[in-house]
Amino acid sequence: MTINRELEYRKMASRGKYRRLYNHLQSRPRREWQTTFQEIESILGFELPRSARLHRPWWSNQRNGNGHSQALAWNAAGWDTSDVNLNSQSLSLKPKEPEDEPKRPSLDEILPPRSVGEWPDVPSFTREELYPDRI
Repeated sequence: MTINRELEYRKMASRGKYRRLYNHLQSRPRREWQTTFQEIESILGFELPRSARLHRPWWSNQRNGNGHSQALAWNAAGWDTSDVNLNSQSLSLKPKEPEDEPKRPSLDEILPPRSVGEWPDVPSFTREELYPDRI
């Protein structure tokens, strides 16, 4: 079964704690958005955790659905945080650029499959051919 991870991450973000932020970012025009923590709280309908005001890593961008639910909300919506200022409690959100998301090569691209041919109907070597010194 093949899983479309990007689609699954979007589904998770649309149902998660930060779903209102995800939905808001989905509906915004795709240009940089300068905002404040207070404005994000008004969109969410609840206060950000204390750690959002104390720790810059709370606002980190994360890839492939790994990490925290808040990062999943903006990353799954196609945005990245930048210019986070804890003193002024502000930040910018920028639309992801296609080149920001490098394509990981598949295993087949790294090690291309190749045919080794079909198995022979009968063994291709006899015991005598493999072990001539043991006869």
